[in-house]
Amino acid sequence: MSSLIRQRLQESIKAKEALLADEALIQRISEVAEVMAESLKRGGKLLLCGNGGSASDALHFAGEIVGRFQMERSSWPAVVLNADVASMTAVANDYGYDEVFARQVQAFMKPEDVLVGISTSGNSRNVLRAIEATRTTGGCTVALLGKDGGAIKDMVDYSIVVPNECTARVQECHITIIHILCELIELKMQEG
Repeated sequence: MSSLIRQRLQESIKAKEALLADEALIQRISEVAEVMAESLKRGGKLLLCGNGGSASDALHFAGEIVGRFQMERSSWPAVVLNADVASMTAVANDYGYDEVFARQVQAFMKPEDVLVGISTSGNSRNVLRAIEATRTTGGCTVALLGKDGGAIKDMVDYSIVVPNECTARVQECHITIIHILCELIELKMQEG
């Protein structure tokens, strides 16, 4: 048992070391934080979506934005599209599961907003459809992805890809990136 634990911890460390060595990825994270902070400064909001563990990551991200991460500050708007069970099940029933986020994007997204899609595979159809729906709103699209970025990677304005084949390692890196984004957003918002 202890050897398995050590192995998993080592895999997690290696996944994060790969991110640390990727200067382009580090720059992209900084750019995404800037885009998100500018959106919030302009009165925009973050719309977030994902499935399974990525849905939980979307909820976690929004909680840090609406509540606070590390600084005492005012609340900022973040809407989690996978949190509205009534809308999701109504849309899934009438239009299919691929449309559960796209219909909400059509209802809520404004040009000053940022859609954040989270998908460890980069191929989640409902996240992909939400990104496509954003094109009609003029909003910005960001994706947190895994593996090779999948189909979503080239569809968004900003992609942050964790280049790892293990879903658990990707999710661990995603939450680390989310925390870094929250810290950077708070710092950038403080700048005025």
